[in-house]
Amino acid sequence: MDSTNLDHTTLCIPRAGFDFSGDAFLHLGEVPSVQVSPHHWRVSDSHRKGSILGTPINMSPQRYIGFSGDTQQRTDKALMDQGLEIGKSSRRLDPLQNPKYVAPSWDEVYGMLVDLASEIRLSGYNPQVIVGVSRGGWPPARVMSDLLENPNLANMKVEFYKNIGVTAKRPKITQPVTSEVSGKRVLVVDDVADSGHSLRVAFKHLARKGAREIRVCTLYLKPKSVFKPNHYARTTSKWVIFPWERLEAINLIKRNLRSDGRTYEIIRELKGSGLSGPLIRKLLALDQ
Repeated sequence: MDSTNLDHTTLCIPRAGFDFSGDAFLHLGEVPSVQVSPHHWRVSDSHRKGSILGTPINMSPQRYIGFSGDTQQRTDKALMDQGLEIGKSSRRLDPLQNPKYVAPSWDEVYGMLVDLASEIRLSGYNPQVIVGVSRGGWPPARVMSDLLENPNLANMKVEFYKNIGVTAKRPKITQPVTSEVSGKRVLVVDDVADSGHSLRVAFKHLARKGAREIRVCTLYLKPKSVFKPNHYARTTSKWVIFPWERLEAINLIKRNLRSDGRTYEIIRELKGSGLSGPLIRKLLALDQ
């Protein structure tokens, strides 16, 4: 876009920290505080006290959006072109993100579960029993029990993983479902559909127990999974470190790095994953 061909009313507004190259953006919902002409920048009165050389001090990273009267369709295309997340299947392309690990916060997980509960309700599915698959499915299953206002919560245990990225050849049910499911509608809840084999085993187990209808819900789906859940919040190829397994994951990473307690190597390995250095130190201190 050539800024010399634009007037003040159509020009997009850049935020601090972004190079101005003719394309400019304003944070979603924000009132413009900087006007840009083809020849100069001018700070509005509302930002004169909180600015340095005509640049607002507030530089918090937020999603930004074209502010030039574009249609919503063009805006969505621009967001996708920038790699921002649009819907389930796409992910934000952020060079600061860890390429191997992602560690969602408790609030992020809860938000995903609220979205999933809304999706399940809108689909018309009303489960009579909610089954959490041990161990990763227990925490989200308890939350889903609350969000769907269904106290009929059961457990079953399927053991599969040996190490990060290393799995046993076949998952095994080491604890059958703890509630009667014969003739009932069942919602299976797990944290991630990774290979999909453990969910397939759980599904077949419940079918053999006589469940009338079975749906599966997970927080994450990995592209390689052989079993696709009916409901899922996000897709990723990364190793997901959930809030309820952080110490376990950190210890596995420590062992794989053979760092012998060198905390800085673990922090470096997990940089950009969502786990902070101070938290990693606190968790490792629990083992000392």
